[in-house]
Amino acid sequence: MPRPVIGIIGNTHLINETYQIYGVGGMTVEAVSKVCDALPLMVPTDPEVLCMQRLTETCDGFIFTGGRPNVHPEEYGHEPSEAHGDFDRARDRVALDLIRKCVETGQPIFGICRGFQEVAVAFGSTLHPEIRDLPGRDNHRMPPDGTLEEKFALRHVVTVSENGPFSKVFGSTQVLTNTLHGQGIEEAGSRVVIDGHAPDGTPEAIYIEGAPGYTLSVQWHPEYNAANDPVSLALFGAFGQACQDWADGKLPKVLKTA
Repeated sequence: MPRPVIGIIGNTHLINETYQIYGVGGMTVEAVSKVCDALPLMVPTDPEVLCMQRLTETCDGFIFTGGRPNVHPEEYGHEPSEAHGDFDRARDRVALDLIRKCVETGQPIFGICRGFQEVAVAFGSTLHPEIRDLPGRDNHRMPPDGTLEEKFALRHVVTVSENGPFSKVFGSTQVLTNTLHGQGIEEAGSRVVIDGHAPDGTPEAIYIEGAPGYTLSVQWHPEYNAANDPVSLALFGAFGQACQDWADGKLPKVLKTA
């Protein structure tokens, strides 16, 4: 059967501080190709050049990737501050609208790090710009020094609900993950179900209540070592199957809670 097509939301970069390009991480491309068994397709985050209807007709699912710029706080009713860091308003306009459209139709989505935050914000959540400043919270940011392996090393446990969709994917209520983020969910929207937490209480795994399709999203970076890490393998495998179902004209099976 034909491989599904998975759109990977790109990020904007400047070469020599002057030439704009769009790009996606090689680790995500490899995970889509090898673990999802799908064709990766980069989506440039420019609303002026995209047609949402044509885009959703072309792709069978979408990955909303991590990225250095953060979702602009105006999207959740907060004032911007220095702590919020850099922004990419074009990506905000593309991603938030696309997330809502996919959830409405049941087309599979998978949010990773910033993408996790986009899914949360698209459905009414607010974000805290620096969760390590909250009482009792740990520093979840990427280590500033070290090798790639050291930066993406597994650093803490995530505990998910016993009968929730993530435990069905993992076959366990506890998994070990990396962590490379500064922001986090402050207050969850009414349809945003926080199904997994880090030991310090930081939300790490969410899905959208009442969605007809696959909406599982995570705050960590499962694209790293995805073909070998059992947690990443399970996540990308489940998402790939949901995209294959969509490509075959079937509504992806929703992972119901008990």
